[in-house]
Amino acid sequence: MTPADSGPEGTRPPPTRRRPGGRTARIRQQVLDAVVAELGEHGYDGLTTDAVAARAGVHRATVYRRWGDVGGLLADVLDAASDDDWQPPDTGSLESDLAALNQEIYAALTAQPPIMAALIAASFRSEKAAQAQQRLWEDRYARCEIIVSRAVRHGELPPRTDARQLLIAATAPLYHQLVLLRATPDPQLPGHAARTAALAAAAGSFAEPPSARDA
Repeated sequence: MTPADSGPEGTRPPPTRRRPGGRTARIRQQVLDAVVAELGEHGYDGLTTDAVAARAGVHRATVYRRWGDVGGLLADVLDAASDDDWQPPDTGSLESDLAALNQEIYAALTAQPPIMAALIAASFRSEKAAQAQQRLWEDRYARCEIIVSRAVRHGELPPRTDARQLLIAATAPLYHQLVLLRATPDPQLPGHAARTAALAAAAGSFAEPPSARDA
């Protein structure tokens, strides 16, 4: 998910982090924009704090003092993505919601330069980035659970459908094809993956069995 999102209906919304404003916020945005640009152009191996500082137009000491190293820069880029107000699609049906979500992911994964793919790759090289990537995934999945809860409420899905399992099943084919296999982009992929997951979910594939207390 681009990407990610909003908290599921009836649950606590994701926590928001307070960020400084004014000049500090401007410098942070300049630096994060520079990280994204450098990563897109040169990849993880070509990403340096000095290059980021030069591109952002700030003193290198500022970057070292606040972010420390490349891992700290990448982690802040990923954490910043969780501070947005993105909401998952609400199109009126489960399949079309999933298809719209997948379309956003597809667009991000096929964009040039390949920033999203580069961030995913970087998370395997930096522990700080890996932890931030995990936080971002958790935020995105939590926001997108509302797609499933709506479908249950509208009678499209059985009660006790596991939202996380369904969301993974719907979106995973995009990451597998475009990131792992580096397959040629297929515009039909987002809709096909959504349709497959929606049909499986409607048949109860992701429904949790009733507990003994429910019997």
